[in-house]
Amino acid sequence: MNGLRRALRSGTEAAGRRLRGGEPGVLPVVVGVLVIWSVFQILNGNFLAPRNLSNLSVDIVGAGMIAVGVVFVLLIGEIDLSVGSVSGLAAALFAVLNVQHGMAEWLAVVIAVLSGAAVGSLHGFLIARVGAPAFVVTLAGLLGWNGLMLYVLGAGGTVNLDEDSLIGKLTGHYFHEVAAAYGLAAAGSVLCFLVYYRDRRRRRAAGMSHRPLAEIAVRTGAVALVAFSAAHVLNRFQGLPLALLAFLLVVGGLDLVLRRTRYGRKVYALGGGGEPARRAGIDVVRVRVSVFMLSGTMAAVGGLFLASRITSVSQTSGSSLLLMNVIAAAVIGGTSLFGGRGTTWSALLGMLVIQSIASGMSLLGIQSAVQFMITGGVLLAAVVIDTVARRTRREHGRA
Repeated sequence: MNGLRRALRSGTEAAGRRLRGGEPGVLPVVVGVLVIWSVFQILNGNFLAPRNLSNLSVDIVGAGMIAVGVVFVLLIGEIDLSVGSVSGLAAALFAVLNVQHGMAEWLAVVIAVLSGAAVGSLHGFLIARVGAPAFVVTLAGLLGWNGLMLYVLGAGGTVNLDEDSLIGKLTGHYFHEVAAAYGLAAAGSVLCFLVYYRDRRRRRAAGMSHRPLAEIAVRTGAVALVAFSAAHVLNRFQGLPLALLAFLLVVGGLDLVLRRTRYGRKVYALGGGGEPARRAGIDVVRVRVSVFMLSGTMAAVGGLFLASRITSVSQTSGSSLLLMNVIAAAVIGGTSLFGGRGTTWSALLGMLVIQSIASGMSLLGIQSAVQFMITGGVLLAAVVIDTVARRTRREHGRA
């Protein structure tokens, strides 16, 4: 018991030091989610109902996948304005090839995803090798790829998808077995503990400061509490959604890539400045091209999930509103606009904030104009927090 109290006190003191040093972490967005959920639950008792939360967990996936790619671009201090159009183009290619031309579904999916990777690689080449500004290149992509999407869809403008197809089941299939959701919660908790424990062993072996076991236990317990609570809520409706499982695997896998691989360290280093990264021996051109390729790939994947959600592709797919939402999600979730700070979990948390606002507004019957104003206010608050934190880190010599 004394060890637990010491761990809680140590964790609280460490969090206070990080806040004073300009490292707020995920605290602002977690507090924001709790506030948003509390307010909407007070205004409408159905907000935290299992059905609504289950639908919310699926609604965040399509745009969330795209936001994951945007996180990588922001980490190197760049911007990608084309992701919405790329997602629409990939979905249109899939729909036309599969539905109108009878191509095998798996092959149409591969072509759609590869098209996103190719577009991203082209953007990356023009930005990294030619030296064109990312803002201009991706703005041209926003316009050009949207035009190509409209051309691919043709005069009809809308292609309906089969709900029982592979793509249709991406957001429509649920694992009804209770063990599925609880098993995922248990696996996530164990993995969290192993990551923390491995990091502790490495730092201890190197003679560096490390977390005590009690603090690791508290952190793992907090993750387990959230995971098993979410599993309980999902099981009260239809079980674990396939879309949410895929999203968590992508977010968790790419988070490990960022935090635990040489490539991830290169991405973070590039966010600190191109010239210092080059002097450190990093192939700046290759990393930049790979990041934009990843962004295009995730945009294509997200586009397929968005098409699955409404079982159709139309001329409104990949709209400018989608672009604004995915960039806002990455920033609201904690990814810095100045580069070098953020994780893939930023996409999940930020999308959860945006979609929670949309869901709450829908339940209350409030017009979308108010939703845009609230989301804009939240985005502005996130940017202000990021700017203040960066200035604080600079004052402490940590920027």
